[in-house]
Amino acid sequence: MTAMAHEPLTESEVLLEGFLALDIPEGFRAELIEGEIIATPPPDGDHEDCIGLIVSQVIRRSRTDMQFSGNKGLTLQSAGGRPKNHVIPDGTFAPTERRLYRGAEPWMPCEGVAMVLEVTSTRPKADRETKRRCYARGGIPLYLLLDREASSITLFSDPEKDDYRQHCTFPFGKPLALPEPFGFELDTTDFL
Repeated sequence: MTAMAHEPLTESEVLLEGFLALDIPEGFRAELIEGEIIATPPPDGDHEDCIGLIVSQVIRRSRTDMQFSGNKGLTLQSAGGRPKNHVIPDGTFAPTERRLYRGAEPWMPCEGVAMVLEVTSTRPKADRETKRRCYARGGIPLYLLLDREASSITLFSDPEKDDYRQHCTFPFGKPLALPEPFGFELDTTDFL
């Protein structure tokens, strides 16, 4: 019996294998973003409250029935030969008819996702910049960023390459129009 020669793993392959094999403490999130492994501690109650307020409005008011996930990770294109990004948004919305969240895999492709949501916490720069680029590269049509430090909410739209071509930012208290498939004005007064 002859031993088969195996090609050595690339640095990107080793990084991805190491990331996928991580044993993270309960409540923490591990993400692989632009070649960096990031472990995030559990969010605070205000963070979760903001997510809940948005989710309840989307479920009640959206013109299209939406499913929500706060746990399913997305695999997204990376730049510069790095392994695929593995990002866990604070929230992912997809039309219910798509049934995207089925299956046992913790990671799913981003095709069919209507909008991702991030609420700033321990790494606000990642939410404002790095994750935004990842979501745009993945072609996710809408990225909703609730920035607690800036007391504002921003909707990014029209993804192209590494960023979104359009965005609109409003201070908390002003309504934010969510386009189709949502088709309603998001009330932001409860974030004040």
